[in-house]
This record gives sequence, C-alpha cells and structure tokens, in this order.
Amino acid sequence: MSRRSSRDWDRRGVLRAVGGMAALGGLAACGSNTGRSGGGGNSIKQMYHAYGEPGTQQAARKFAEAYQKAEVSIEWVPGEYESKLATTLLGSDAPDVFEYHPDIQLVRSKQIVPLDDIIADVKDDFLPEDIKANSVDGKVYGIRMIDDPQFFFYRRSLLDKAGVKPPTTLDELIDAAHALTTDKVKGLNIGQKLKQVTKPLVWSTGAELVTADNKVGFHTEAVVEALAKTRELYKGDALLLGAPTDSWDPASFVQGLCAIQWCGIWAIPAVEKAFGDDYGIFPFPSSGEQGRPVVYNGGWSAYVSAKAKDVDKAKEFVKWLWLDQKQYQEEWALDYGFHIPARKSIAAGADKLRSGPAAEAVKLFNENGVFDDPLFTEGMFNTLLDAVTNSVRDDKSPESELDKAETRIGRDLKKLVG
Repeated sequence: MSRRSSRDWDRRGVLRAVGGMAALGGLAACGSNTGRSGGGGNSIKQMYHAYGEPGTQQAARKFAEAYQKAEVSIEWVPGEYESKLATTLLGSDAPDVFEYHPDIQLVRSKQIVPLDDIIADVKDDFLPEDIKANSVDGKVYGIRMIDDPQFFFYRRSLLDKAGVKPPTTLDELIDAAHALTTDKVKGLNIGQKLKQVTKPLVWSTGAELVTADNKVGFHTEAVVEALAKTRELYKGDALLLGAPTDSWDPASFVQGLCAIQWCGIWAIPAVEKAFGDDYGIFPFPSSGEQGRPVVYNGGWSAYVSAKAKDVDKAKEFVKWLWLDQKQYQEEWALDYGFHIPARKSIAAGADKLRSGPAAEAVKLFNENGVFDDPLFTEGMFNTLLDAVTNSVRDDKSPESELDKAETRIGRDLKKLVG
C-alpha cells in the first residue's frame, strides 16, 4: 500500500444511477455479449464486470470492433464478477484479457503475465502508486484503466441547518450522524455490509493492512478503538440500514434518505443532477492520535491471462486499447460514468475534472489518496471484512476478531512471501 503526499473500487460493482434502475437492470441482465466474434488463434476474449453506467457495454463493443488485428469478443459479467472470474481462470475457457484489481495470488499461481515490455515507453505517464499497486517482485502485471477515488458526499443545506461542519475526525463523523438524523432522514450511510469502508476505517487510524516488512499491520489499539466506536454508531439510530442498494450506489443519497454517504467519484453526475451545487465531499476522517484522512483509490486494471490463446497478441491488444488509444481511454473514463483517467496526461487535459466538486475530488485524491497493496489478496480482505462485520454488526470483541484475522492472514502472507 502507498499513500500519495500523500481493488470494491473497493469492488463497487455496478452503478445504478437514479432514475435508470430498470434500464440498468436490463443492461446487467444481458450477460455475455460479443463484439466481433471469431475463432482460432486470431481471436481474443476480453472479460469485463457489468459496469452500470449507460453506454459502457456499447463502448466496450465499439472498442473491440475497432481493433483490426484480431477478432475480439466481449464477455460482460453481471453480479459477483470476482468469483466468476476466479472460476473461469481455472477452466478451459479462460479470457485472454480481463479487468481486475492488484492481487499477488494471480502472480504466484502463474495466472497472469508481466506487461513491462508494453508499458515501458509510457510508464512515467501513470501515477507511481498505480504502477506500484500493479507490481510484484519488480515486474508490472496490470495496466491501470481508471482511478476511482472514494469519499463521503454530504448535503450542504442539511449540514448548515443542523449547524454541522464537514467532519475531520471519526468522533466528529459520529456526532454529525446523530445531529443530522431526523424522522425522515438518517445522518449517515456507510453501506449495508461495511465492505466499502473496511479498508478506509483501518487506514484512517494510521495503520497499514500490510507493513513494509510484509507483516499484518491492521491489528492495533487504534483499529480496535475505531471498531468499538463504529459499533456504538451501529447500535444507535443514525445509520441508514436496510437501504435498497449498497453505498457504491448513490441512490439512497440522491433520494434524500441520508445526509452523508460514502461513495465514489463515479456518483458525481447523478448527485449533481439531483442537487446542483447543494453538496460537497470530504475524505474518510482521521481516527486516533496517529490518524489521517483517507481517500481510497479503487479502479480497474487490465491483465493478460497466462492461458491466453496467444499471449503476445493479447498483450498487443492491451497495449493498443489501454496505452495507444488515448481518445478511447478518456471516453471510457468520462463519457459514460465518471472516473479519473489513469494516464496523467489525459487526466490533466480533461475539462470535466477542472472545476467544481470534480476538481475537489482530484485535489483530495492527490493529497490523501491511499492505494491497494497487491500483497493483500481478495481472500485476505474477506477475512478482515468478516472481523469488521463481526465486531460492528454482531457486537463481538474487536480484539478477539482482529486476533483471529491476524493469525489467518499472517499465515497466508508467509505462504506468499516466506
């Protein structure tokens, strides 16, 4: 993990924008769809999770059809993309190219190949943290497609009416949640499963998921205290529980069900459409004496499967789409949903990121961005999530739950790095 002076996307799944639920549900239900179909060694199968933003599936097919050196088919996966991908990679019909998040397990199990040769000429056009997040043992395995910083959205008018300022500490966030709660509006939405806020909660205390010497870093007194405080918040009436969708979807915030919600930059268009300038954003606030504000950078990266029918051709396609075609990269990031293009040169020239909350999001990202560590695998995250959920929702001992998680994850880290 690295922090800029400073993958959830936490894996955020699909964004169902308000007013488009039926249409997006239909889009997700399409399942596998193809661009140009072909067979034999001159075909490439590319796998995406089902982005919910209107136009993304059509754009993926357009990009595939524009490629002239091979027939590219698109598999569009709704639902639990991570589990479907894991199963598919082990089978005989694995994709040649797929999107995912940094995960050392894919390297250790030899499921992906290094991409240093195709990124070498433009490596400096990516954030060093994005390169580091996709690197194992000095080799680059993923090409970052988009950056997805996550933070809290808040209604300015509701905070002003309650005399509440945007919180800068966890204690202030909890106080604000209670002060903003009415019989019609809950003060805070941090998600139904706590999945989106698990990593930020740890990082906000100043702790790491994995230390510099490859040990468990999340089992600290400050994390125990933060979990206890979050449990007290959960036991009260200030949290929005039972929302129709999880916090990656801005629907609850846009519908006025809560005054503050954890979400991501992708929600800006929907929130702006609903409230104009009556909203703002702030990082996950610091917690404890060594705490720090956190803007978690999710996002997606492109990988080439070691099982690709032709690894070199698959790498050439990734280079063409995610390195050479700057127009497509900006279009993918900003014409359908709302993300930061991974290429620094593209992001710097994007008009949509130069003003208003979008510019503030970029600023907060630059100042407080925290990135995934490929050593902290999906399995490790699920173990930590269980500990957080058990502590917060089920009122179990944070100390005991973190102790169990540390034992299990510590064992897994030893297997990966010795």
